[in-house]
Amino acid sequence: MELLFVSIAAGILLLIVILFQLALACGAPWGSIAMGGKYPGRFPNHMRIAALLQSLLLVLIGVIIFTRAGIILSAYLDWSRMAIWGVVAYSLVGSILNLITPSKWERRIWAPVVLALLACSSVVALSA
Repeated sequence: MELLFVSIAAGILLLIVILFQLALACGAPWGSIAMGGKYPGRFPNHMRIAALLQSLLLVLIGVIIFTRAGIILSAYLDWSRMAIWGVVAYSLVGSILNLITPSKWERRIWAPVVLALLACSSVVALSA
């Protein structure tokens, strides 16, 4: 039951970030709270494409978490045992970057989200 709860929590966190990235890709003027605030306002086209690609990567991360938790794609459970550690590493790097970013709003908004995702993905990775 705990694994299901943690996986759903991770899925909700991922959904929030995916929606944010998709909004950036569609031209939302929130660049000051992403990518260290390097592109305040609307992202330039190349960064909008990057935000779209980030969304796709986050969907894959969700698939890995849900597969490792035994919720979907049971045929890939063995593969997910390795892949989940990539998710943990990605979350760790993301946590560090969001904690050291020059954007104070990025630190305030996204650091807690990515730290929570790190915690969730670690629990899933360490599950039996």
